[in-house]
Amino acid sequence: MSIWTLAAMTLAAGGGYLLGSIPFGLVITNLAGLGDIRQIGSGNIGATNVLRTGRKDLALATLVLDAGKAGLAALIFTWLIGTEAGLVAGGAAFFGHCFPVWLGFKGGKGVATFYGTILAVAWPVGVLAALTWIGMALMMRISSLSALVAAAASPIIAYAFGRGDVGILCLFLAAIIYWRHRANIARLLDGSEPKIGGAKA
Repeated sequence: MSIWTLAAMTLAAGGGYLLGSIPFGLVITNLAGLGDIRQIGSGNIGATNVLRTGRKDLALATLVLDAGKAGLAALIFTWLIGTEAGLVAGGAAFFGHCFPVWLGFKGGKGVATFYGTILAVAWPVGVLAALTWIGMALMMRISSLSALVAAAASPIIAYAFGRGDVGILCLFLAAIIYWRHRANIARLLDGSEPKIGGAKA
């Protein structure tokens, strides 16, 4: 790897991380006068916890912005530098969302940002991953399980499309999603994970 390639990848990683680390859920709820979203529900900064404020409009805005920031990072650096830089930037944006330096590295669980990243770097893979989530959600009515299955399926989908580079990125994203969903996995195993629309135990 040349010094210029290394510099380009470093720029993509840094730029992607900074963009991804913008905590839109926290910013939006504060601007709306709802206080610190980290003090309610799960304490998460993502759209699901924003929804617990009762503001569906703010939850939707958070969902779109959290997905969009990673997709934007990937698209910008793909355009500026190339495909590899776009993959690095998208992955770094996802990492920044989950572990933002501004919040003591305590961010969101990354599901919306995961889809934003994959849709930007390989939209057919992103669409099939999203359809996997929808299918699981319709069958099992458990959001976290749907996200975990879709994340696990995404590398397989990417390799089926001949995108080994995207498959490697998906493996990285899926590993972090599973790590961020440790508590959900424990509840799934003991049967206490709530269904979509149900109350959290």
